[in-house]
Amino acid sequence: MISGDPSIVNPRSEACKRMEEYRKTLGGLDVLLAYGNIFRFIGAVFSGFKKLWHKKYDVITAQDVEHALLAWAFSKFFKVPFQMQIHADIFSHQFVESSVLNKLRVALAKFLIPRADCIRVVSERIKLSLISNFQFLISNITALPIFVDIEKIRNALIKTDLYKKYPGRFIILMASRITKEKNIGLAIEAVGGLITHPLSSLLLIVGNGPELESLKLKVQSEKLERNVKFEPHAPDLVSYYKTCDLFLLTSNYEGYGRTLVEAAAAGAKIVSSDVGIASEILESECVFKVGDKSDLAEKLSSALNLKLPPPKPLVSQTKEDYLRLYKSSFEVCAHKK
Repeated sequence: MISGDPSIVNPRSEACKRMEEYRKTLGGLDVLLAYGNIFRFIGAVFSGFKKLWHKKYDVITAQDVEHALLAWAFSKFFKVPFQMQIHADIFSHQFVESSVLNKLRVALAKFLIPRADCIRVVSERIKLSLISNFQFLISNITALPIFVDIEKIRNALIKTDLYKKYPGRFIILMASRITKEKNIGLAIEAVGGLITHPLSSLLLIVGNGPELESLKLKVQSEKLERNVKFEPHAPDLVSYYKTCDLFLLTSNYEGYGRTLVEAAAAGAKIVSSDVGIASEILESECVFKVGDKSDLAEKLSSALNLKLPPPKPLVSQTKEDYLRLYKSSFEVCAHKK
């Protein structure tokens, strides 16, 4: 596996724990880290050649497009099947137009996708997007979402009660890394239009990220300090899901949207932009057009008037079932060459 996530080698991280589970399931897993500056990346290339020269692998897998390019090069040189993992909705208009770098990623993805021996995506949305762009790839694509322990979330005890923390408020929760593509500014603007509603709404934004300070300035400039609060990442996020009145996602694009599944498992009502898995687990009354402030305001008004339906029932999956499917996605690929 070629990865750009350094937390994979941190024994206390969730990513490292996942890798250990994968290693046990697969019978063996070596991770090549390629991140940071160009010199680190070149070092990873030499390290990868050394690994592949001395050991026979069944499959090479990579998630990010940049790493997929390296995986493809190794695959061609050493005649090893190449699995390309796609966790972002890379052909959505919002993803393509968000940066010059993303435009380059899409161009590179168009080169790599037809050359992958198999492809793993994390949602039906991405699978349909790929099929519409590469009809011949239908049999090569496996849709395997990110694992969420639904039963664990359902059974978790409430440790932090938002109703006690913010009494008398209609609590709208957002929880994510605070980056530009999450479009949290749209949520702030929409909530600003609800301040005259009889219910006292509170937008609670939980997380950290590069856009945090600019959003705080936006709240101050629009005099919404009473209606918008910020909290750092909460380790007990499940309690937040269980004690909010509404969970809100305003992303411009998502490959999956894990927080949507977590919030639904916790029993929260949800409003989301039409991204990732939203249309699969939410009724149409709960999904708004990406970037559409008036559509979002309408959905939030329905939520405050208690007219939103709950999420669709979720299908619970055991960790064992998930790991079996995870292993199968590589077995399919291993037989391509």
